[in-house]
Amino acid sequence: MSTEEVPWQRLDTRVVWVDAAKTLLSMVPAGIAIAFFGAEINWGTMGPILGATAFGVLGGIADLLRWVKTRYRITDEYVERRTGLFVRQHRSIRRDRIRSVDTSAKLRHKLAGLRVVTVGAGQHSAAGEAALMLDAVRTETAERLRQELLYGVTPAAAPAGADPVDEPAEARPDGNVLARLERSWVLYNMFSIWAFLMAAGLLWGTYWLLQMFGLDPAGFVQGLADWDAVGTAWTVLIAVAAVGVVGVVGLAVNFFTENWRFVLERVPGERGTVLRTTQGLFKTREVNRDDNRLRGVQIAEPLLWRWIGMADTTVVSTGLSIWSMTPSAQILPRGPVSVARRVAAEVLGTTPGPLDRTLRAHPRRALRRRAGWALTTTALVTGLLAWLTTLIDALPDGVWLAGLGVLPVGLALAVVAYRALGHTVADGYLVVRSGAWARTTAALQSRAVVGVTFRQSLLQRRLRLATVEVTTAAGTGGYSALDVASAEAVDLADAAAPGLLDPFRASTRPRPAETVADVVEAQARP
Repeated sequence: MSTEEVPWQRLDTRVVWVDAAKTLLSMVPAGIAIAFFGAEINWGTMGPILGATAFGVLGGIADLLRWVKTRYRITDEYVERRTGLFVRQHRSIRRDRIRSVDTSAKLRHKLAGLRVVTVGAGQHSAAGEAALMLDAVRTETAERLRQELLYGVTPAAAPAGADPVDEPAEARPDGNVLARLERSWVLYNMFSIWAFLMAAGLLWGTYWLLQMFGLDPAGFVQGLADWDAVGTAWTVLIAVAAVGVVGVVGLAVNFFTENWRFVLERVPGERGTVLRTTQGLFKTREVNRDDNRLRGVQIAEPLLWRWIGMADTTVVSTGLSIWSMTPSAQILPRGPVSVARRVAAEVLGTTPGPLDRTLRAHPRRALRRRAGWALTTTALVTGLLAWLTTLIDALPDGVWLAGLGVLPVGLALAVVAYRALGHTVADGYLVVRSGAWARTTAALQSRAVVGVTFRQSLLQRRLRLATVEVTTAAGTGGYSALDVASAEAVDLADAAAPGLLDPFRASTRPRPAETVADVVEAQARP
C-alpha cells in the first residue's frame, strides 16, 4: 500500500471520557468544601485547592483539543503524527531508525484500558529532540504497535477508516529474565535526605486540606503534650523523628508503586535483541532498549551508603544518557551492588564481567594532588571568613578558625577520592573508576571509542600525571581515567583504542618510554 493510501488514525475516543472525568474529579474537593462547609470556610486557605481545580479544568480542555487535532499513521517507511491547534506540527520517524517502542499508563489510563506509546529513534533529550508520543491508544493497539514497529510483525490490512492495528495482540517473544524486584531492595531507597523533603510535601498538603474543611491540625499537635514541660531540645528531636518517619514511609510506598513487578529481561527484536524493563503499580511502564546500540554499563555507588553496598546501574548506549527519561538509561532500581555487578556481566555477555576485574591503582602522586586541593580549599574558606570579620562588626574575631574545620573533611575526601581511582582494559572493554561522593565505575567497549584526549594541568605536569579521556557517541560522551602516570597514559590509550594513535606516532613501532609529550610532539611535526 502506497503512503497516500494509508489512512490517518485518531487517538482512542476513550481518552475524551478520561479527560472529562479528570476535569470533574478536579472540581470535587472544592465542591465538597463549598457545599458542606461553606459558612465555615476560610477563603484565604482555598487558594491552593482552587488553583488545583483550575489547573485540572484547563488540563482537561487542553487534552480534549489535543485529541481533536491529533492524527497518526504507520506506513511501510515512516511513523507519522500531526498535531497542534495554533501551531501545526508534523513529526515523522523512519521505521529503520526506530530504536525503542515504550508503553506507559497512568492510573486513569489503566482504568480505561488505554496506553501511552512512545516511539524513540535514539534521540538525546539534551538536544531538545523529543520522542514521538501517542497519548493515548487502546491496550490492544499499543501492544500491536509495539509488535509491528519493534519486532516487524505487520498487522493485516484493514478497510479505509478502520484502525489497522486494533486486533488481538500477538504473543510476546519469550525472553531471558535477568532480574526481578526483591522486597529487600526497599531498604536501599528509604533512608535519604529526600525523606524529609517528601515528608514536608505530605505534611504541608495535609495541613492545607484539613484547614480547608475547618479543622485545626496545629492545635491538635499542640494538644498532644505539654511541650513547654518537654523542653525545646526534646521537642525538636521528636519533631525531626516524626517527620523522618513520615518521609521514610512515604519513600517506601513510592518505591513499591514505582517498581511494582519490576522485571529486566532480554527479548528478541526485529534487528537483534532488546533489553526490556516493565514496572509500576498505579502507573505502568515498559521500556525497550536496542542491544545494537549498547556500548557498556556504568555502576555508581554513593559515598554515604557505600557501606551497605548500594548501587545505581545504567547502560552506556547511543541515544541515551543518565538524564534521559524516554527511554531511561537506568536498568535496575537502586539496590545491592552484588546484584548490579551480576546483571552488568549478563547484560554485556561476559563471564566474569569487566566490572569484576581487578583495577590498576594510580600513583601516590594522585593523592598529593587531591590533598593539595583540600589545603587550597581550607585556605580560601579561612581567608574569606577572616576578610568578612573586617567588614561585619557583628562577627566575632575568631570566626576564621571555623574555616580550619574544612581541612579534616577535605583530607578525608581526598583519601576517598584517591582510593576510588582505578582503570584496566579487559575483554574488549575499557574500565575506569573515580569519584569521591559517588564512586562511578564504567565499562566501555573499545570499538565504541572514537577519540582520545590527553590533559595535563600545571600541577599534573609537575607530578608527572595525566588524564586520559576517551570520547564516544554513547552515554555521557566521554569517560576519563584521572591522574594516571604520564609515562603510562599512551599505553592505556593504545590498549583502550588499538590503532587510534598510530597516525600520530613518529614511527609505527611503539616505544616503551613513549609519553604524552612524545605523541604531542610527533603530531606537531610536518
